[in-house]
Amino acid sequence: IAELRKENRLLREGHPKKGNRILREPKAMRFQFVEENRRVVPTERLCRIMNVSSRGFRAFQSRPIRQSHHKDMVLLAHIREQHTLSLGSYGRPRMTEELKELGFDVGHRRIGRLMRQNGIAVVRTRKHKVTTIARQAIAQQSAERGTVITSSTSHRTC
Repeated sequence: IAELRKENRLLREGHPKKGNRILREPKAMRFQFVEENRRVVPTERLCRIMNVSSRGFRAFQSRPIRQSHHKDMVLLAHIREQHTLSLGSYGRPRMTEELKELGFDVGHRRIGRLMRQNGIAVVRTRKHKVTTIARQAIAQQSAERGTVITSSTSHRTC
């Protein structure tokens, strides 16, 4: 609510670039905002502030879930299942192949989007090997032997 008041104040002061952040969102996002805050502020007032009609908001509430969203939820359940079965080792390409084997007609971009949006990522099992210490050790050994390392070959200095 404080954010709405601040945005209203900015709008009244004439800062169009700073004041329209929420108001520039798509209608579905504005309806979602009204849904989340309607217990604090009356719905009619929120609809007026968000520049949407209350009738449109009620229609938004009664609409069924889109078919593509429903398919994404089914796919996401399978992605999570395969992710746990693979112990977190399947990334986007392997996950796409696995789901294709299960009979889903999916592309790697859709799988990548769903994994990214839901925080599903590959669990790295190998530790990162620090190579700078190894390079320093090699340089120290070559200095003791009296050789100079240039790129990948060593040359003896006398």
